[in-house]
Amino acid sequence: MIFRQILHPETGCASYIFGCTGKRKLAVVDPHQDHVQEYLDVAQQAGSAIVAIFETHIQADHLSGAPQLAEQSGAPIYLHESAPVRFPFVPLHDGDTLELGNDYVRVLHTPGHSPDSVSLVAGDKVRTEAPWFVLTGDTLFVGDVGRPDLHGDENTADLARQLYDSLFGKLLQLDDSVEVYPSHFAGSMCGRSMSGKPSSTIGFERRYNPALQYRDPDAFVAFVQRDQSPIPADFRRIRQANIAGR
Repeated sequence: MIFRQILHPETGCASYIFGCTGKRKLAVVDPHQDHVQEYLDVAQQAGSAIVAIFETHIQADHLSGAPQLAEQSGAPIYLHESAPVRFPFVPLHDGDTLELGNDYVRVLHTPGHSPDSVSLVAGDKVRTEAPWFVLTGDTLFVGDVGRPDLHGDENTADLARQLYDSLFGKLLQLDDSVEVYPSHFAGSMCGRSMSGKPSSTIGFERRYNPALQYRDPDAFVAFVQRDQSPIPADFRRIRQANIAGR
């Protein structure tokens, strides 16, 4: 397996390219418009094709590079089945597993930040069947969790409860050794106090992430709704552009 984390510090965005070079099958996760050529270059250097493009959710803080990358690589775009986009995509369902040669990606539907959020558990079967890392999108950050208020005040409490279930019922069921790679780090407005370190482990976050210390659902819901910064004005415009695939 190769694995590359590609960072965009200006807005605290992280994207990923990984997969099996033995079978020459790579995936890109949460591609950023400004880094499309970088993904293509990594694939060329690895002598492998990009065969899958995953979006963990419809992004609101940057323009997605998925449509352009799909056009240049020929790879399909995968999103959760509930994603309200207006372009062709392959729908993902909770529990789906996709093969990347000797590697695999298992889909967890983890709503809360948004209804269409997924996390992607990945592993390399040459080494072990056990999962190696999880790409958590905007559900779990290093030192924080996704904000549930981007879809209006009337939905915030419901999404916060969904976020609790996604974190405690799914992500924290993974082994402590599983590495955590989120879609954002410090500098992003998609959370409140995320770390500048762009990766962690399930075990470290379980122990030290402030939000994950609220094991009671009502206390968690109250915590994640408190002291959120104003939603940036351009989030709605960017999200609509990503829905349209422009």
